[in-house]
Amino acid sequence: MIERQPFGSTGHESTRTIFGAAALGRATDEEAAPVLDLLLEYGINHIDTAAMYGRSERRVGAWMDRHRQDFFLATKTGERTYQAARDQFHHSLERMRVDSVDLLQLHNLVDPDDWEVAMGAGGALEAAVEAREQGLCRFIGVTGHGVTVAAMHRRSLERFPFDSVLLPYNYPMMQNARYAEDFDALTSLCAERGVAVQTIKGITLRPWDEREHTHGTWYEPLSEQEDIDLAVRWVLGRPGVFLNTAADATLLPKILDGAKRANGTPDETAMKELAQRQSMAPLFT
Repeated sequence: MIERQPFGSTGHESTRTIFGAAALGRATDEEAAPVLDLLLEYGINHIDTAAMYGRSERRVGAWMDRHRQDFFLATKTGERTYQAARDQFHHSLERMRVDSVDLLQLHNLVDPDDWEVAMGAGGALEAAVEAREQGLCRFIGVTGHGVTVAAMHRRSLERFPFDSVLLPYNYPMMQNARYAEDFDALTSLCAERGVAVQTIKGITLRPWDEREHTHGTWYEPLSEQEDIDLAVRWVLGRPGVFLNTAADATLLPKILDGAKRANGTPDETAMKELAQRQSMAPLFT
């Protein structure tokens, strides 16, 4: 089974590997069934989805009548204003066939103008707080992408006591000294405040070029088991963080297998060799 640790100050012990349900975005119920079996096999107890992930919320909803008690359930709204975020979240509850979720997250809140709208009067944050007051969610988080996300999450935490953050973390991206500095500062702040840190894009190989896209991820992923093992071990080697799985169901068994066997952090030599051998490159610059 995969190791568990406290999900921030929520009181929930989440598996350190969280199911990124974007992998279900194009799936039918029949295609999603083996995914559920795999999650149960590995003891995964935390699902992260979003309103904008295609069919994902509906596929998750098909499990909830039998398995709601088995999972910490998180979704996201990408809307910025109160009414739009409120409406989108209520539609999410309908799609997932649940009365409430554990975590509602403001999705990809990085652009400064979007941030001002979402965090201000009449913004999406007000809808999330209202949902919590009404018992429709228990906790509130914030997510994002890009090289400025760690700094923006620190700004968000100064404005509001979010329960979780989510952002990229992988070997190529952490070679960017500025991003690494911001990431370290954010994780230190989160540790002080009991905020859960979820990481994404852990098995990034490089941005897609003009070659055929062979996976459903919006970056080219590592695909060989031994390479995924190294990348997963590298992420999970950082104490306190969570690894959210990739948006491609075919990669899920390899990621979970790597997470189950993860023990210790690969040394710098092994990671440099992987980066050179596979010509790894940062997704964001």
